[in-house]
Amino acid sequence: MAIEIVINATREETRVALLENKIVTELFIDRKKDRGIVGNVYKGKVVKVLPGMQAAFVDIAAEKAAFLYVADVATNIDEYTRFMEETDGEGKEKLEEDPAELAATPAVRPKKSSSLSIEELLQEGQEIVVQVSKEPLGTKGPRVTTYVSLPGRYLVYMPTVNHVGVSRRIESEEERHRLKEMIMRMRKPGSGYIVRTVSQGITEEEFRQDIDFLALVWQNILHKKEKQPAPTLLHTEVDLIFRTVRDLFTKDVSRLMIDSKAEFERIRDFVGTYMPDFLPRVELWGKEEPIFDAYGLEIEISKAKGRRVWLKSGGYIVIDHTEALTVIDVNTGRYVGKRDLEETILKTNLEAVKEIAYQLRLRNIGGIIIIDFIDMERERNRDKVFNALIEAMANDRAKTHTLRISELGLVQMSRERTREDLLRILCEPCPYCEGRGYTKSSATICYEIFREIRRIGSSPRDKKIIIGVHPTVANLLYDEERQSVEELEREFHKKIIVKADSNLHIEQYDIVTL
Repeated sequence: MAIEIVINATREETRVALLENKIVTELFIDRKKDRGIVGNVYKGKVVKVLPGMQAAFVDIAAEKAAFLYVADVATNIDEYTRFMEETDGEGKEKLEEDPAELAATPAVRPKKSSSLSIEELLQEGQEIVVQVSKEPLGTKGPRVTTYVSLPGRYLVYMPTVNHVGVSRRIESEEERHRLKEMIMRMRKPGSGYIVRTVSQGITEEEFRQDIDFLALVWQNILHKKEKQPAPTLLHTEVDLIFRTVRDLFTKDVSRLMIDSKAEFERIRDFVGTYMPDFLPRVELWGKEEPIFDAYGLEIEISKAKGRRVWLKSGGYIVIDHTEALTVIDVNTGRYVGKRDLEETILKTNLEAVKEIAYQLRLRNIGGIIIIDFIDMERERNRDKVFNALIEAMANDRAKTHTLRISELGLVQMSRERTREDLLRILCEPCPYCEGRGYTKSSATICYEIFREIRRIGSSPRDKKIIIGVHPTVANLLYDEERQSVEELEREFHKKIIVKADSNLHIEQYDIVTL
């Protein structure tokens, strides 16, 4: 499989596309004004301890105080290191995640095996070093952990943990033993490392570079901690371009293409120092045509914002986002098949499976996902579709869990949330419909107005009723509903005057009596 990385870097935004056989499978976007704080390390101050919630609020100089759960206080080392080994292969090597974020994921967060309560571990006013594991969301502040972990190219450094582990995805026992034995010889007493999956086959010298670099980062953090008062920022996670090179630029990548001369030089400096064999694969885009246009990526991004995705056969899938889950509906559309209905349905479902797996990765849809396949009568056909879905999701770097197709043709699955999905990054809820996706019809507004007139029209003092409405509703009152307006005038012996106001929302109206 030919894998390429394409980077479009501008002053305000960086976009990274991962291409497999010339098809974009993953897209990462980093906007400077919206740059997150996950992975940042702070010297914070405990401002409140909440025994009832077994948590604490920590001031890290953010807009809102950070939330620290008792299980994220570094006392449960064994559980933490086991978790790190399990998740490194599927988590740490992913561009969008860092060890701190994974360690604090609720579903897999280290369990509280210690008998110590939050009030025994922390006191108000205490200064502690924490790492941000989740971005602030809505009215909630960021989530933090005291399990500081620093990702490198080949290793994850855990400066406060005396442990050496190897990613579970490295299956060869011989290679696992070689890597672990190498790190045991090289590490300083008391320090901890997790060997990442990408480390298979590397030499001691390559490990040494990673160890020295991560040790320097930690020393800088400690130096700032001693010199600066809380709350203060001690360490910032690297930007998207460096995370791309660190986490995605592996031996399987044939080329990394970037369109910024300055960023190209930064990458060459980094690669020349840590991965000199990869230097020939780093290229600067020199054509006038924008790099994302040349690779057809702008079109793919535009399609990824759509609700309906057409299949080659003429069928289509519909992707709808709700508050709690994502629903995907499969339809035959224009496809009518050749033999019988069951074959038509099976072919459409199998084609939809590949597109669904692709769209989940491209749009980075996470959480609970419900797929409504077209109903199949034969159980063997349902098995074919389910097995095809499992196979199609096998290359997904996010962890997934899929249940078998139900009698109703539904598949329930979950996909690990790794970052905001593409739609949330590129779009925002419609301000006109307030994110509902619909507005009241003009007829509904008309009938609401008629009900309001009947409530207020009986007053003998008023001679006129003036209605201010959106032009679309005004046209309906003038035309199709004109007879109803005249009947109300006769019923209440009042003149009804309709005024169109384009400044009004279509659902708004004003009624004044004179």
